[in-house]
Amino acid sequence: MDWILLVAMAALLGFMFWSSRRRAARLKTEQENKARQMVPGVKVLLQGGLYGTLTSYDPEDLSASAEVELAPGVVVEVHSQAIVRVVDPEAEEISEEEFAEDQEEQAEYEADVAEGLIAPAEGRPVAGEEAPKA
Repeated sequence: MDWILLVAMAALLGFMFWSSRRRAARLKTEQENKARQMVPGVKVLLQGGLYGTLTSYDPEDLSASAEVELAPGVVVEVHSQAIVRVVDPEAEEISEEEFAEDQEEQAEYEADVAEGLIAPAEGRPVAGEEAPKA
């Protein structure tokens, strides 16, 4: 009886470890894909639900602000991590579920980095941290 309980506990711990590593790897690749797409001129979605066009962005220093043009002549300065995603021009509409899922994934990524489960993607900081000096 004791062995069955120990085996079940080990299997559960193994599954939890495997699941968290798989999720962390998926989040890391998504973050890297997002960073590659962040070039001036692309349409982006901000955390507040605003759409705009990225005018300036420094992929090396995520603590630096980014500039987003919301309307012609209206440029706002936002934290670079306030940009939720690059909007695909073919599918410009995003559902509330997709937006909430993106917010949740970003929060999970930041929590995993804060707990030390994963390292930030390619030296990129998490919200509230400074980028490493080169």
